Amino acid sequence: MNNLDGVMVIGLTGQTGSGKTTACRIFRENGFAVINADGVARTIMETGSTCLREVAECFGTHIIREDGSLDRQKLADIVFNNPSKLELLNSITYPYITSQILTLIRENSSNGKKLILLDAPTLFESRADDFCEIIISVIADEEIRLQRIMERDSLTEEQARSRMNSQHTEKFFVDNSDFIIKNNKDMEGLDDIVGEMSDKIKKYYYNKFKDLE
Repeated sequence: MNNLDGVMVIGLTGQTGSGKTTACRIFRENGFAVINADGVARTIMETGSTCLREVAECFGTHIIREDGSLDRQKLADIVFNNPSKLELLNSITYPYITSQILTLIRENSSNGKKLILLDAPTLFESRADDFCEIIISVIADEEIRLQRIMERDSLTEEQARSRMNSQHTEKFFVDNSDFIIKNNKDMEGLDDIVGEMSDKIKKYYYNKFKDLE
């Protein structure tokens, strides 16, 4: 990262149902280049990719459809609620994800986009936080998140709670982030909060890199 003069990467993560996607949109509207880690994860598992081949060798070729694409549901059935299998999957995919994220950071830098927001639900698990100068986590109270997830994804309460319980606790996010956005109100209330935070980060950025201008 040191060769990317003037680049600042901000990691955005948080709990499911907290409003992270909305916060990401607002950062984008405020001029931040956005890298979506979920999109990267899908890219590295595309048909014919080296990563997909390694995953199939480990978990079985039955996770590959006849057209050569990944059957995500079959893979999810293997790793969901099985921490050791999930850890094994992550050990294969995360190096590819990290490499692709760094490539996208360099591409953005080459195009003059120096303030880069990394939207990553598994920011800490993938260790992508290592190259983030600032980490922001979006959190919300459990019952509020529960209702949002059930409505958003048409899930039962049991399914929604299972998703929530698979993530880090609120305390973890608070202890490992530079800034916390607590979003217990309507999603529209995020605009002012994220807008103000965007301005503060831009001010910090320009003060740090003003000698490069």
